[in-house]
Amino acid sequence: MHDISKDNPLGVSRPFAPKSQKRKKIDLSTFWAFRIATYSILLCAAYIFGDIVIKGAPVVFKASAPFVNTEFFTRSPETLVVFETDNGTERKLAFSDYMQWKKDNPDLEIVKEHTHSYSGGGILGPLVGTALLTVICIVIALLIGQATAIYLNEYSSKGGFIDAIRLAIMNLAGVPSVVFGLFGLGLFCLFFPVLTNAENLRVDGWRAIQLFGTGKYLAFQGWGTCMLAGGCTLAVMVLPVIITACEESLKAIPMGFREASLALGATKWQTISKSVLPYAFPGMLTASVLGITRVAGETAPIMFTAALAHKDKLPWQDLSETANSAFGQVFSFFSQSVQAMPYHIYTVAARIPQSEYTEPMQYGSVFVFMVLVMCLAALSVFLRIHYRKKVSW
Repeated sequence: MHDISKDNPLGVSRPFAPKSQKRKKIDLSTFWAFRIATYSILLCAAYIFGDIVIKGAPVVFKASAPFVNTEFFTRSPETLVVFETDNGTERKLAFSDYMQWKKDNPDLEIVKEHTHSYSGGGILGPLVGTALLTVICIVIALLIGQATAIYLNEYSSKGGFIDAIRLAIMNLAGVPSVVFGLFGLGLFCLFFPVLTNAENLRVDGWRAIQLFGTGKYLAFQGWGTCMLAGGCTLAVMVLPVIITACEESLKAIPMGFREASLALGATKWQTISKSVLPYAFPGMLTASVLGITRVAGETAPIMFTAALAHKDKLPWQDLSETANSAFGQVFSFFSQSVQAMPYHIYTVAARIPQSEYTEPMQYGSVFVFMVLVMCLAALSVFLRIHYRKKVSW
């Protein structure tokens, strides 16, 4: 029987047509529910970002040349001293500037004085520490992650053991960052083996093995809280994301590419390096940059393994004078604790009471960090588009 009605005068069969006005109303209601939910999320995000920009941009930019607050990027965080002199003038100075001001003005009497920790100076130390931690993480995570993805997709055979490894990698991707922080603290900071002498030995028993004839010990005492431990912890945390994303990029390459290369007499590695990796590279690069973007904003891992709330000197200004060799200087450099933007933001925003004097540092730091993360995300999109134009099939 054909459905001949006012809405269907020709009697054409329409199996997916709405059966009643009630179903049309339900469909319309569902559409508007999803639409309202989407726009609500966008409005919330716009409000948050707008509030950060409105309150943070004036800290970073100025109305006069050079239009950028260079002091905010060239000084490390200091205690902010707010004081009032006997003539009624209120001043706000970083601690080092405050001490210099007192020397230059010995006749002026300070009537009122109160301090705000980490709210003066700038963010040079946290920026440098974040950059160093991210570089260490990139070097370790990209090499190991991409090598693992290539092995799992190109070399490994199918079986229960490899499936168990893939399942473990997927499970690790969902582990909270604080767990990775505790893992890094236990492994890299407290247990990892180091070669040391008797003066620097901090453990005994089986955890310190003497190397006969050298006067050195192989001690399982860890690196302590340092940027090397923090970078390795971040690398371990981002490895599951990089491995999974890189393996999916490799799977997207047609099997015919490999078969054609092998049929022409190429070796397995020649096939992978010439016929697979160039086409999978855009996806692997995008996933890697996005993974690095994630770890750059993590607080818990670096708080346990690498970060300090305050440090007077930059890493290259605080090298150990006892390290004579080049290797000793390099190890001394990487064995230092550093400041980092996520931990700095946590400190000034969560551990210090908010006031009109602390807001500039809080919102300025968040604004700069948000811009950095957005730039990294934009870089990943640009690199993906750029390299995909060069390779196509």
